[in-house]
Amino acid sequence: MKKLIGIDLGGTSIKFGILTMAGEVQDKWAIPTNILEDGKHIVPDIIASINHRLDLYKLDKSDFAGIGMGTPGTVDIEAGTVRGAYNLNWAETQEVGKAISDGVGLPFILDNDANVAALGERWMGAGENNPDVVFVTLGTGVGGGIIANGELVHGVGAAGEIGHINVEPTDGFECTCGNHGCLETVTSATGIVRLAYKFAESYEGDSHIKASIDNGEAVTSKDIFEAAEAGDAFSLAIVDKFAYYLGFAAANIGSTLNPDSIVIGGGVSAAGEFLRSRVEASFKKYAFPTVRNTTKIKLAELGNDAGIIGAASLALKFKGE
Repeated sequence: MKKLIGIDLGGTSIKFGILTMAGEVQDKWAIPTNILEDGKHIVPDIIASINHRLDLYKLDKSDFAGIGMGTPGTVDIEAGTVRGAYNLNWAETQEVGKAISDGVGLPFILDNDANVAALGERWMGAGENNPDVVFVTLGTGVGGGIIANGELVHGVGAAGEIGHINVEPTDGFECTCGNHGCLETVTSATGIVRLAYKFAESYEGDSHIKASIDNGEAVTSKDIFEAAEAGDAFSLAIVDKFAYYLGFAAANIGSTLNPDSIVIGGGVSAAGEFLRSRVEASFKKYAFPTVRNTTKIKLAELGNDAGIIGAASLALKFKGE
């Protein structure tokens, strides 16, 4: 059986994995992302790292079906290009696909990083390989990926921008996209802190998180969730508002697509069942009755490996070639 190579390209590190066709990770490693000089070192570094690994373990390229990669930015899958990946210093269009394919000597395919993480969770994680799964990732921003009938939904280029579903159109926070009230502004790691600052302006009760904010001390999403779990009423009110927004957006996604599951991942999802159950309550309140009873709200299971696993799954398309 041939093997797959998966690459998860991020602004801080580039993660690599060698996987079986069944999705088992056999080897993984990472290198720092060198974004200097308009990110011109990134592609050569990827090629060198894969070739070095194959040489190191005496692996023959004929043993591999191909390479898949998840990347930030706007992806043209057919052309193998990326543009607008600002955390990589890739403002202009980058010719990624042909360079890596030629440099390693294997077929190459890429997609957006949130889509790729969705594929990973759908294939080997909480999605249980169901053909209809939506993945929402809560991190510095909010990303997502939609899988319907076993295929990623791309639309005409930007499907799955779940972070930009509008949940507060009248007086929402300003978003990096230029709109106000996007989901990302309230349910990202920075979004929940933004909510805390807004709540702190009018909150009268006793709370050490509220006191920290009033004293100008830095407060993180982790601090807020931990305080809420410990019974801090101020923090619990913030978490409940956070869960309302996420559940409300999930209900709209569910009523549109009725997937088997909506899987919540990313750093903020570390809050676990404490968060999931609250999101589910809001989801059930706003979803269409049939959807409420058939679409499940789940927590992601793969953590940092979702990217390399999902990226490798892209390369399954080469198995017959």
